[in-house]
Amino acid sequence: MRSARLMKVFVTRRIPPEGRALLAGAADCEVEQWDSDEPIPRKELERGVAGAHGLLCLLTEQVDRTLLDAAGANLKVISTMSVGVDHLALDEIKKRGIRVGYTPDVLTDATAELAVSLLLTTCRRLPEAIEEVKNGGWTAWKPLWMCGHGLTQSTVGIIGLGRIGQAIARRLKPFGVQRFLYSGRQPRPQEAAEFQAEFVPTSYLAAESDFIVVSCSLTPATKGLCNKDFFQRMKNTAVLVNISRGDVVNQDDLYQALASGQIAAAGLDVTTPEPLPTNHPLLTLKNCGKNCIFRWSPTASQDPWLEGPECELPALCEHRGTHPGTINYARSGTGP
Repeated sequence: MRSARLMKVFVTRRIPPEGRALLAGAADCEVEQWDSDEPIPRKELERGVAGAHGLLCLLTEQVDRTLLDAAGANLKVISTMSVGVDHLALDEIKKRGIRVGYTPDVLTDATAELAVSLLLTTCRRLPEAIEEVKNGGWTAWKPLWMCGHGLTQSTVGIIGLGRIGQAIARRLKPFGVQRFLYSGRQPRPQEAAEFQAEFVPTSYLAAESDFIVVSCSLTPATKGLCNKDFFQRMKNTAVLVNISRGDVVNQDDLYQALASGQIAAAGLDVTTPEPLPTNHPLLTLKNCGKNCIFRWSPTASQDPWLEGPECELPALCEHRGTHPGTINYARSGTGP
């Protein structure tokens, strides 16, 4: 049964009206929302979360001990509109018996599509070609001008063959990739069978791959994984694409590798920080492509989001917790 009293839910960003209505109607929630597309200032976040039973946040909000203290004892549910939970102090949340929900699957297809587009854009040098058209560099046809790198008969290495890694491989296979390699914590033979992918050490993957896609989670073991040593192992014709987390790649080392010709090119969906400052050295390089994060938009992925955190939060408030992205830290007998 639903609680007889309204539960306060604080939402840290503007969400579609359908999502807000879903919250208000599904769990007798009183919804307070930071009504902006821009990240909420920390002081406003601490003020807004005070006394809340539920928090719906994004990956830009650091949910740490200070914020949990500001929320107080009422807080029983945190639902984050994100694929990962790096921004949540899970140990502290666990101590307080707070339930956590997140959306691990909502961007799988969108991220895989973006990874492939980044790879194709980078290896075929499309940004450079477009600039040449604009600035008059395109004159007569030249056989060796603007030559790129093809996927056909290539070796593709995927660091992290999880949901997104598999979705990327599935989309690349029809291009005629000859060989798939993957690395990670452990072999995944069942998943790898679809692509006849070979589990190898990351060092071997770096040395053998023509294209490398980084799609692993950010952990202490993967932070700075793609560093000077990694780039020195890569072919000088190889292309790197990172769609995981910015901290997996040492950006200073990447700059040196690109500027010196140690590797051919890189396509970055993620960086540290985000957004990347406009005067950052990586943005001065023709062989480094960086896009803003636009994996989802209201027209493309609004429905999946509405099936995620907004729908999941009422379920958690009512102690159903059925969403696959639920981390159940609730103690018996606690709840709004």
